[in-house]
Amino acid sequence: MMRKLILSAWLAGTLPAAGVFASASEPVVLAPTPALDTPLAEVHGAATAILSGGCFWGMQVVFQHVKGVKLAISGYIGGAADTAHYGMVSTGTTGHAESLKVTYDPSVISYGTLLRIFVSVAANPTQLNYQGPDHGTQYRSMIWVENPEQRKIANAYLRQLTVAHTFDAPIVTQVATAMPFYLAETYHQNFATLHPDNAYIAEIDAPKVAALARLFPSLYRAKPTQVRISSNG
Repeated sequence: MMRKLILSAWLAGTLPAAGVFASASEPVVLAPTPALDTPLAEVHGAATAILSGGCFWGMQVVFQHVKGVKLAISGYIGGAADTAHYGMVSTGTTGHAESLKVTYDPSVISYGTLLRIFVSVAANPTQLNYQGPDHGTQYRSMIWVENPEQRKIANAYLRQLTVAHTFDAPIVTQVATAMPFYLAETYHQNFATLHPDNAYIAEIDAPKVAALARLFPSLYRAKPTQVRISSNG
């Protein structure tokens, strides 16, 4: 809901003052390397991962800066096609979660490494139906698996984090079978990259990108890959 209010203010040209989200900043935890993972592929290719963890603006901009990621696109998953639009999803009653579909090159980065970045930088796996200032089931933390291998790696990694007590609170991220993924509206795509001065982006999402660069220097790329927006939307 908080992010919805900020979006409305941004569209109306009445952004809140800087510092309004200062209390929402959270410490970053560098999660361990997954004990179970797929080895890097020998040839270039494309694979996908679908993740939910709060506002998709922040998730998108984080993964757009990750080497090996070909495309990171914001969307909705978990509900029906006719409710997969922002006005409905933001009510928290549709079953949808704001999500990110990541297309990546498995010869450059592994599925397990994507999950490590997800829990270390993009989302807090100890927060259930909220992330930072954004509250509601549409901001829940989920890993949507597309095959048995992804399920095995995801479940093993969450168990590993739990046993290692990586986080101070219990892991609540859930693993579920992927459902149809619906693209978010054009104005949501590349939002953080296109609007770095937006108060929400500057105080909530920019620190995530800075953390990515600091914690994963070998995987960070300064120039983000962006979603290409066609002239007809």
